[in-house]
Amino acid sequence: MKNENIAKYRDEFISVGLKIGYLRRQRGMTQEQLAEKAGISLGFLSQIEAPNLSVGISLATLFSIAEVLQVPASKLLEFD
Repeated sequence: MKNENIAKYRDEFISVGLKIGYLRRQRGMTQEQLAEKAGISLGFLSQIEAPNLSVGISLATLFSIAEVLQVPASKLLEFD
């Protein structure tokens, strides 16, 4: 993903990451558990959830995380 696109959608990427972290904690999961079940590294999940980092993720990763969290992927993309 191009850096200018990540910068352009910074707030949206951060919002997705915060929502992932919220839903993970709501389900009583650790970052390690979610990362393992979603097939991503713990470090990458930590970056996604970090409130001060804008990390782009693929749709495949988004779908995988949503599946583990048992929510529709669209829920992770709802912006207030």
